[in-house]
Amino acid sequence: MARVVVLGAGFAGLWAAIGAARKRDEIGAAGSDIEILVIDRNPYHNIRVRNYEVDLSKVALPLSQLLDPVGVGHRLGDVEAIDVERGNVTIAANGARDAVAYDRLVLALGSEVLRPDIPGLAEHAFDVDNYAAAIRLEKHLTTLGRSALAPGRTTVVVVGAGFTGIEVAAEMPDRFARAGIAGGRIILVDPNPVVGATIGEHAHPIIDEALAALDVETRLGVRVEAIDAAGIRLSSGEVIPTRTVIWCAGMRASPLAVTLPVERDRLGRILVDPFMRVADLAHVFAAGDVASSVVDGRHPTVMSCQFARPMGRFAGHNVIADLTGRPLLPLRIDWYVTVLDLGSWGALYTEGWDREVRTTGAAAKATKQIINHQRIYPPLTGKKEDLLAVAAPTVQAPPPRK
Repeated sequence: MARVVVLGAGFAGLWAAIGAARKRDEIGAAGSDIEILVIDRNPYHNIRVRNYEVDLSKVALPLSQLLDPVGVGHRLGDVEAIDVERGNVTIAANGARDAVAYDRLVLALGSEVLRPDIPGLAEHAFDVDNYAAAIRLEKHLTTLGRSALAPGRTTVVVVGAGFTGIEVAAEMPDRFARAGIAGGRIILVDPNPVVGATIGEHAHPIIDEALAALDVETRLGVRVEAIDAAGIRLSSGEVIPTRTVIWCAGMRASPLAVTLPVERDRLGRILVDPFMRVADLAHVFAAGDVASSVVDGRHPTVMSCQFARPMGRFAGHNVIADLTGRPLLPLRIDWYVTVLDLGSWGALYTEGWDREVRTTGAAAKATKQIINHQRIYPPLTGKKEDLLAVAAPTVQAPPPRK
């Protein structure tokens, strides 16, 4: 019995596992002795890009519902080490450690929010990096809504005016309303001179217009010096009383990527070829936020589900093909779009690597909702044929513009 181990059940890991099951099913009897095993610390697949939203009721999908129908096993545990020489991974669960051997490995452990060594950050800041963190923030806001008036109770400071930070800030008026917080104040902090510095100059006026309409204040060109239970201190000397600091300032690949003897980019991502193979590591593939692949001959992938999902599908297909001596398929993606949620104001839809603005407001919001609530979801029918059908090694067409 040969074993394929997939580390992580995010967008890349889930689709690598189902994609591998699809290829195993396709080759029939020759694949009957291949075990596919997913290892993740959680028993669910998190629709991570929705963690900023008001309603979190459908963003954690049970792995059993998605993997059992296609014959993929799953184990709970934290991945502590990868031994590429011996071909095994060490996982920890319930106070015990276990070494799990593999014949092929797909590394899909994703990314995590970057947490610099700022006094009070670890103890007092919130984030939306994962489902548990998003639920913690939701409970905190609900508690504030029921508590007595106090300095900083109705002020939220969002640190990081990139994609996630903007979406968190823009959604906050609706989150205030849900939590019963009246007169809420939202402040967006970033060291750059503009909001959305990496989103492109075409987008800046639209983002500024939307944030102004939502009464989101900004503090630009400043850094955070300290956070405590009562507030946040900026490099400008300003101290803002607040009970809620939400940290959205930067992402890095899983720290386990650093432990492998391979080349990495500035985000800590492992470089992979068009087949999702890790250079100089036999039998190891990588996909999603932990990996970087040039997908159009020029541009490397971006940390987003737009790339993680197809990277996972191709990694899953190719890992089984590699294991059984069949041809591998290269991944090529020749389009790139971004759809930035701007809360009740609408959204912003851009196309191309220079991020030309195509639609804004309600029209772009309709596209965003299609993406967040339909397009990135796996089938929830529990049927093997439905899951395998959408795991084919293909690239979806761009989302529709309304």
